[in-house]
Amino acid sequence: MSDFTLADLPLDQQQLAREVSARLGDEFTGTFGPETIERFVADSMEQLLPTAKINNFLPLLAERFARERLRALGKVDGSLPSTLPGVLFLCVHNAGRSQMAAGWLRHLAGDTAVVWSGGSEPASEINPAAVAAMAEVGIDITSEFPKPWTDEIVRAADVVITMGCGDACPLYPGKRYEDWELDDPAGQGVEAVRPIRDEIRRRVEVLLASLGIEPS
Repeated sequence: MSDFTLADLPLDQQQLAREVSARLGDEFTGTFGPETIERFVADSMEQLLPTAKINNFLPLLAERFARERLRALGKVDGSLPSTLPGVLFLCVHNAGRSQMAAGWLRHLAGDTAVVWSGGSEPASEINPAAVAAMAEVGIDITSEFPKPWTDEIVRAADVVITMGCGDACPLYPGKRYEDWELDDPAGQGVEAVRPIRDEIRRRVEVLLASLGIEPS
């Protein structure tokens, strides 16, 4: 966690960020204090800022990212215990493979699993061909956004699936890891992405079976 604070943001963003912190404060009342929440919001904004295409959306994305991170922290420290298996999908840019895998797992597992995704070098936007390929099978990933992996999310995950990020992927002793060798959809058209999409579905179904989850 960096020393970045909300005061380091441009003035036009500071009030929005404080509104985000207040909303999350209401959501996590009795679990995390306002200082912790504000620190996570500030850090999430700092991590998303380098790849933000439109800064006006940054507070909203930071709110979603900080919420994911706080829930993961709650699972790790026991303040928000959960028996649901957590799966983290990691690739380089968090724009194609890992986003499609997360989309499939959310679609097939519903509320029986917790799903995260991240990248070692997040892109500025989701791969449009990946979005289009998933839309063809009725899965909407247009609201997703590339983001880095964070320590608390890796620690909260029961299974970490890596896809081409090599040594940049985090390794924690005792955690279940799988490396999925898949073609990179970056720069490809929808025709080339479809077989990648379908192979990811097959692997997600195998993963669900190993977790004892019946696909919906």
